[in-house]
Formats: sequence, C-alpha cells, structure tokens
Amino acid sequence: MAFDNINNYFEKLVFDVIQEKVHDDQLDNEEDYLGDIACVALNQLPSRYVRHNVDMVFYMTAEEREQNQVTVEDAVLMAINYVNKHRHNDRPETINQ
Repeated sequence: MAFDNINNYFEKLVFDVIQEKVHDDQLDNEEDYLGDIACVALNQLPSRYVRHNVDMVFYMTAEEREQNQVTVEDAVLMAINYVNKHRHNDRPETINQ
C-alpha cells in the first residue's frame, strides 16, 4: 500500500533511547513495560510524519538534530518516571462486563 512507509520520525529515536537503557540494564526488558514507556514518551513529543527518516535529517542542522535527541531523552526519562510511579497500581475497569 502507498502508506506503508509513512512513520513518525520520533518513533525510532524513542525506541533507540529505550533500547539503550535496556542494554545498559537501566530498565526491565518486559514488553508491556517498555511499550508503556514508549507510548508515554511519544505522547510528549510532536508528531513528525515522514516517508523516510533520512528525508527529515537531511534538512536539519546539526544543532536541530542534537536538540531533538535531548528532547527525546527528556521525554523518555519523564515517561520512565511516570510509568514507574503508576506501574503497580490497580487499573480500574473501564468496561462493564
């Protein structure tokens, strides 16, 4: 399909930061936990949809790329703190069964 190669530029940056923290044993390697962190972090960042990440990088200065990296790292740290704080809380049922 024509839309298969469209993605949010920040997804890979967020996933890379999270994977680096897992590799450095700073985070548990639990799939749901990491997914929650990624979602919370991505919701803190603007949406930047591109067909190819290289397209966006090509038009950025080195300072913009560095600032994006800092922004992503800050969003991931905030997400880790948020998810850790709420990780073991019981989640209320939202759908009556």
